[in-house]
Amino acid sequence: MPHLLRFSRDIESRLERLAQRTGHSKSELIERCLTVGMHDLESQLLLEEAGSPSPALAKPSLDQLLRESGLGA
Repeated sequence: MPHLLRFSRDIESRLERLAQRTGHSKSELIERCLTVGMHDLESQLLLEEAGSPSPALAKPSLDQLLRESGLGA
């Protein structure tokens, strides 16, 4: 796997400690973290899509209301 990301020192040290404690490689831990995170994100987004009204019925955002009123940037 190519190295695509640079982690902060804090994340890098936490990852290193976890690798030492669990015996898993950092690559395995990163992959597992991404798998769990992607699953959670997909679930969250699917729930949001299911609960959101159709675009025709959706209320405009506060930002849009402020722009239309001339009060927003």
